[in-house]
Amino acid sequence: MKTMKKTLAVILAALVLLLALSACGEVRQEEAVSSSGPEEAEEVTLQVFAAASMTETLDAIIEEYEKDNPGVTIVPTYDSSGTLKTQIQEGADCDLFISAAQKQMNQLDAAKSKDEGNEEGLDFVLSDFRIDLLENKVVLAVPDDNPADIRSFADLGTDKLTLLCIGNEDVPVGAYSEEILTALGILDSLKTAGRITYGTNAKEVTTQVKEGTVDAGIVYATDAYSADLTVVDDSGSEYCSPVIYPAAVMKGTANEKAAKAFLAYLQSENAMKIFKEVGFTAP
Repeated sequence: MKTMKKTLAVILAALVLLLALSACGEVRQEEAVSSSGPEEAEEVTLQVFAAASMTETLDAIIEEYEKDNPGVTIVPTYDSSGTLKTQIQEGADCDLFISAAQKQMNQLDAAKSKDEGNEEGLDFVLSDFRIDLLENKVVLAVPDDNPADIRSFADLGTDKLTLLCIGNEDVPVGAYSEEILTALGILDSLKTAGRITYGTNAKEVTTQVKEGTVDAGIVYATDAYSADLTVVDDSGSEYCSPVIYPAAVMKGTANEKAAKAFLAYLQSENAMKIFKEVGFTAP
């Protein structure tokens, strides 16, 4: 009888010890989970190619976006839309492309036909995630104090003008400029007289006007605002077709989800507020 009682006592003691060890293990496991903290956000670096005319606004938007999305780093590349299009075509790492005209985006989009600009059958655009993001305007800007006294686009065809700066043919603002000068009937005469000089992107045109090396320049309204240039005329719809900025996620992106999220943010109220501060509007 005594032996049985001793055996029961040993068994009970063993059970108590096992329960205690089990409880201790659960506590340690909970402590381990607690000490690991919340799950860290996945680190993503997005390569965004954008028209040079977006430099100031997009930089500000990226800064705000990265504050709210600590796992995302956005690396912008700014240049003429034609240069960026060529870089993408040649294999540059690009997750999101924002062009200053439909032409360069159409050239990369398989959803567009030859008649719409995709003459080479290129297929770089995720067409379901292509949008018309912004609209801009084309204006005539002059240096401080306007020494040539140029007051309108019509003055470009007079003796007031010695030298005009526009973007080259690969730059959307250059194409819009030639459209305006053609509508005025003065493009060929200005070229023949050597009265046109060219910038390789919108910012170069703005700089030449700001430095006073030319009598006038044809630039985007947003660039004129950012550079604090004097604007003397607006092309309106009389001389120039609508200036639309398309944006699209690229097919080759390894960060499709993050690129789509940033594209959505660019259409948000917060982002559009920054765009509108310099003169962009929704299309």
